Amino acid sequence: MIFANGFTFSNFIIDTFSIFMFILWFWLFITITSDLFRRSDISGFLKIVWVIFLIVLPYIGIFAYILTQGRDMATRNQERAQKARDELRQVVGYSIADEIEKLDRLKSTGSLTEDEYKRLRSRLVD
Repeated sequence: MIFANGFTFSNFIIDTFSIFMFILWFWLFITITSDLFRRSDISGFLKIVWVIFLIVLPYIGIFAYILTQGRDMATRNQERAQKARDELRQVVGYSIADEIEKLDRLKSTGSLTEDEYKRLRSRLVD
C-alpha cells in the first residue's frame, strides 16, 4: 500500500514533509515537557493536566502551551542561563573588578576602541 501509486515526486515531498512535522512536534514536545517539569510556580496537579492535554491532543496542546506560556518560557530559560553563568563564575572565581581591569589593559594597549570599551564595561556593570 505504501507505493500504490508508485514512487513519485509528490509522494516523496509529502513523506518528507510528514517526517519534518513529526520531528518538529517531537522537539517541541520535549522542550515543553522539560519546561513544564522544571517549573516551580505551578502545582503537580496542573502539570499532570498539561501532560494529559499534550498526550491526548498533541498539536493543539503544544500550540496552547506556546500561546499561553511562551513569553514566560523564554524568561525562565534566560533566568536558568543567568543562574548557570553565575554559578560557573562563582566556581571559577570570576570577579567583575578583574574583568574591568582586563578591559582597561586592552584599551591601553589599543586592542579596544573607546566605543567597544564603553559597551563592554556597561555590560559588565549591568
